[in-house]
Amino acid sequence: MKKLIAGVVLGVGLTAMAHGAGDPQAGEQNAAVCAGCHGQNGAKPIMGAYPKLSGLGEKYLYRQLVLIKDKERNIAEMTGILDNMNDQDLQDLAAYFNAQDMVVGQADPDLVDQGAALYRGGNMATGVPACAGCHNPQGVGNEPAGYPALGGQNAEYLVKQLNAYRDGARDSGANASIMMDVASKLTDAEIEAVSSYISGLN
Repeated sequence: MKKLIAGVVLGVGLTAMAHGAGDPQAGEQNAAVCAGCHGQNGAKPIMGAYPKLSGLGEKYLYRQLVLIKDKERNIAEMTGILDNMNDQDLQDLAAYFNAQDMVVGQADPDLVDQGAALYRGGNMATGVPACAGCHNPQGVGNEPAGYPALGGQNAEYLVKQLNAYRDGARDSGANASIMMDVASKLTDAEIEAVSSYISGLN
């Protein structure tokens, strides 16, 4: 019995380590500088074009912070902000924002049906896969794979990012090629509809 308990404790410990090495409390110290654009706790950005950072997934957040710091993902508004942070700082920051609750918005009622169909079933005629396949039917993402939680994200930000993937302007990161391929098959109307739907996905 003791061996069984020890095995369970060890398994849980290893799982926790695998999912994130950051310390949310330590991350809170560095998060103050982020509030100016992303809002308190990263949940209410000052503009719709800025992302909500709360609850996106620790692995995804960490990877994006590294890309931004290394200037592989260029975001003008982020210039210099991460320069003095080390790798542990970035992990802590990712852990902190991931621990915050996402504030879900309100989708445009006129776009819900089209957006839901695309998110859940894709578009077989044009080869667009269902967003739910990677980002989960409830929009909570896939933490082990590093796929972000999308449910509740600002629609304006999502439109901006899907266009950036489609145009090739956002091409960094492990999953960029997947998103570039998906976005290349989306029409403007589909991008608007699915982004609106995701913003209200709970």
